[in-house]
Amino acid sequence: MTFYEKYEKLRQEKGVSNYRVSEATGISEATLSEWKNGKYSPKIDSIRVIAKYFDVPFTDLIGD
Repeated sequence: MTFYEKYEKLRQEKGVSNYRVSEATGISEATLSEWKNGKYSPKIDSIRVIAKYFDVPFTDLIGD
C-alpha cells in the first residue's frame, strides 16, 4: 500500500476532507493532489506532519 493509499484510508476513517487536512497541516491541496497522482512523493517532514495530524505513528505511513 502506498503512502497516499494509507493517507486516504485515514482521511476517510476520520471523515475529514483534503481541504481540512490542508488547513490544519499547511500542506497545500495541490501538493496532496500531486501525491495522489504520483507526480511527487511526500518528503519525510510532510509524512511526519500528516502522522501527527492523524495521531498515528510515523512508521504506519511509510513502507509496507
